[in-house]
Amino acid sequence: MFSFIQAVTAVFAVLPVTLAALQPGPPFVRLDKTDAMVIVADLQEGLYQIVRDFDTVTYRNNMIAHAAIAKLFSLPIVLTTSAETGPNGILPKEISSMYPSAPLIRRNGEVDAWDNKDFRDAVRAQNKSQIILAGITTDVCTEFLALSLRAEGYTVFANTEASGTFTDKLAADANDRMRDGGVILQGMFAIVMDLMRDWRNTPGSLQVLPWLDTYLPAYGYVARGHEAAVQNGTLAPGEAGL
Repeated sequence: MFSFIQAVTAVFAVLPVTLAALQPGPPFVRLDKTDAMVIVADLQEGLYQIVRDFDTVTYRNNMIAHAAIAKLFSLPIVLTTSAETGPNGILPKEISSMYPSAPLIRRNGEVDAWDNKDFRDAVRAQNKSQIILAGITTDVCTEFLALSLRAEGYTVFANTEASGTFTDKLAADANDRMRDGGVILQGMFAIVMDLMRDWRNTPGSLQVLPWLDTYLPAYGYVARGHEAAVQNGTLAPGEAGL
């Protein structure tokens, strides 16, 4: 028969495991729209052509969407290019025309943007501690800058859908190194949702749904489908009560 002593022993044997499971885990670092900024690092027309880890249409949309996050949430933005008078090319006009007055640091030699004093000054002048970053290539322009920013104490969110490089392997290696360096890797939808926090906020449903319809049509069409159902929808036979 299972004795009282055996029962007590069993409870105390399990207790440390149960208590351990209740210990706080790592902190959930969330984006704060009052303390965040966006950096566009070398998303240039020439460099765009070397990106092979996304299809060209998707990636073009993702680059522009990355820049447009700042406009949606009224975040400060700093733009930078590398040797833009050469084959790297200029920023797409869809990005440069979006922010005609934003700091645009044209680097003529520095590979890591943080090595450029004007760029450092422009970032520091925004007085934000969280940085949303994307660049071409993932393994150079994004990775080098992200790790430099981490070394300076910034919290860095690398937009994994808006950084591109030559191969999937290079992207994976760069993401591994950034993750090991404390960089937070997130896609566009997660970044936007974390900045918004609540559909009832401002920006919220009224502003974010049209933005998603433009830059993430897979979700935009969810909203369109609902609109169509409300405006024009009738139940087909058999749908009622499902």
